[in-house]
Amino acid sequence: MERKRKVEGNYIRRPEKYRHEFKYLCSEAQLVMLAARLKGIMRPDSHTGADGRYMVKSLYFDDEDDRCFVENEDGTGPREKYRIRIYDNKADRISLECKRKESDKVMKKSCLLTQEQFRVLACGTGAGDMKGMPGLARRLLTLKKSSGMKPKVIVSYERTPYVYKNGNVRVTFDRNIASSSNVKDFFAEHGGRRLILPSGQQLLEVKYDEYLPDHIYRALSLANMQRITFSKYYLCRRYHL
Repeated sequence: MERKRKVEGNYIRRPEKYRHEFKYLCSEAQLVMLAARLKGIMRPDSHTGADGRYMVKSLYFDDEDDRCFVENEDGTGPREKYRIRIYDNKADRISLECKRKESDKVMKKSCLLTQEQFRVLACGTGAGDMKGMPGLARRLLTLKKSSGMKPKVIVSYERTPYVYKNGNVRVTFDRNIASSSNVKDFFAEHGGRRLILPSGQQLLEVKYDEYLPDHIYRALSLANMQRITFSKYYLCRRYHL
């Protein structure tokens, strides 16, 4: 859902390359203004509903020493995070992702999971045999056994995505970012969600490959909008430590 890709079996095939990724805190009024500008030059993601949005829910993993959390806090790079993601709270498409970050560039590997594979990785139940698992899932299963990787927090939010072919540009508005420690209730519609940002404050993300077209850059330019370092996992996890 994050970008155009080819699906073969349980694998999501996409080029393994780093992309630029920038994040900005915005008010709701700023997002409304940006939406008016972008609608004329970018198109909505094809997976959105009638309102132009979809719900993203991610289950993040960390090890016994909370290495991912600490690396985020210290700004260590490069660093990796594993998460299992679903959309609109549906279990018909479950993806495992490994996000590797170096400075302002990000590379993401992902694969599709069956519900049985999800139970093995997230719940520690079911047949734990690696045979038939995608390579990325086998790697996470190995980390579970060697360093105690396990689910630590659920991150959910409403996403409004815009895409542009040249430069493979993706601009997203992420609203109502919320945290939950009820990791066993990943598929539950409501699971003790706690908003992590002040009322009316939302997140803008800008992602692209080699370049950001000038007309999109100009459309995104607003006064008093500053780029920030922002980790949804880190901020959501901080509430539960």
